[in-house]
Amino acid sequence: MNESTKRGFSILGVALVLGILADCLLKVIPWGLNLLLWVGALVVGLFALARWQRIALEGEGRWLLPLVLFCAIGVAWRDSTTLKVFDVFALLIALGLAAVRSRTGQIRLAGIADYLLGLFFAGLNAAFGTILLVFKDIHWREMPCARWMTHTRAILRGLLIAVPLLFIFGGLFMAADAGFEQTVHRIFRLDTDAIIQNAFVIGFWTWIVGGILRRLLQPEEMIKTSVPTTLNKPALGMVEAGLVLGLLNALFLAFVCSQLPYFFGGQAHVMAIRGLTSADYARRGFFELVTVAVLVLPMLLFADWLLKKDAKRDVQLFRALAGTLILLLFVIMASALQRMWLYSIGYGFTELRFYTTAFMGWLAIVFVWFALTVLRGQRQRFIFGAMVSGFATLALLHVMNPDGFIVRANVARIRSGRVFDAGYAAQLSADAVPDLLKALPHLSPDERAHVVETLEKSDANQSSDWCTWSVSRAMARHALGQASALR
Repeated sequence: MNESTKRGFSILGVALVLGILADCLLKVIPWGLNLLLWVGALVVGLFALARWQRIALEGEGRWLLPLVLFCAIGVAWRDSTTLKVFDVFALLIALGLAAVRSRTGQIRLAGIADYLLGLFFAGLNAAFGTILLVFKDIHWREMPCARWMTHTRAILRGLLIAVPLLFIFGGLFMAADAGFEQTVHRIFRLDTDAIIQNAFVIGFWTWIVGGILRRLLQPEEMIKTSVPTTLNKPALGMVEAGLVLGLLNALFLAFVCSQLPYFFGGQAHVMAIRGLTSADYARRGFFELVTVAVLVLPMLLFADWLLKKDAKRDVQLFRALAGTLILLLFVIMASALQRMWLYSIGYGFTELRFYTTAFMGWLAIVFVWFALTVLRGQRQRFIFGAMVSGFATLALLHVMNPDGFIVRANVARIRSGRVFDAGYAAQLSADAVPDLLKALPHLSPDERAHVVETLEKSDANQSSDWCTWSVSRAMARHALGQASALR
């Protein structure tokens, strides 16, 4: 049996074990400790296979594996569904990039196309890699078929003789004793739906993990990138780029000038406008301005990629126009944040308002990094820094505890005579429970009763499945227990 066949069988064995673990762990939602245990088993299985096969993980992508574990820890830390979605999305990105860059290649100096194509090919490997593993890597003709077939025929002959005898004597014993009959029925009671479901889950995860592990553990001579080193791209002259950026700068400047009275007049100026309340002002503008900020970044990246960089003067002019647009965009983002601040003062924080504001903060960091890299001729450094800032922002969100922050910020509004939405606060995740219990003395009797009743019926308080365990759920259960004891 050659090395390729041995490696293929070992990968299939580990993938099957992880598939069975996925069936035992990942079917229970919401994910918590179960995902961390499964991802930990995946990483351990990867390193065990690499060590056994003497395969060196020398690419920069191997340093993304700790980030994979960090994302799984985040799922077992916070209970917020939104944060869990971000964690799983970041986990898939980190795992995908690790799959294509853990053996060879860089992630610090790579273009956006390299990242996108890398993730695309990682997805292809996850979807179809197991087919190549079974039909290409494993050389079935080298298997000792003669001995294997001999043993198989002997086992089948034994079963053909034994099964009828088992039915005959088993039926007699069942007829002779009711207790034995009940035991047999209990043991061999088959749930066809459950069997099909379990088989599908095991097969699905075995298939996906097999493809991922195959890509991670391919021999170096088999790793051939299918991403072209150079792309035949259309060129964009400075006249076209300058016209586009110049007109956009004029439009952005006109909007910024129109926002100056709002900046200096504040809420009083907003209220003075006929028929326009602060709520209308914020609702109408915030998400539209966020969309503007989101669209500008890919547009500038695409324009920089297309631009002819033959003449130094053209490059300098492009950078000046792009830099001006970014400065104007920062003013627009400040206007968006002011709108959200006015809206939050009047109506409180929600998850959507909080996460959109946090996204704006991350986007501001990305634009600064864009100016420091792309506009200085270091485009290959941009995407790695943007990704690192994204992971750092995600870590900061876990430390901040968004749901707890929402409760604390909205409770603080009570002191200024504002209304507290107890119904919304009680529907937040277990992350908010300790802060919500601390806020009970500041609530009215009706609000207090509603919050307590909702929390006592909450999933965080009722669920006892260890698979869904998270730090926040444990803290919420402990806080609820203490509150019940005090009452």
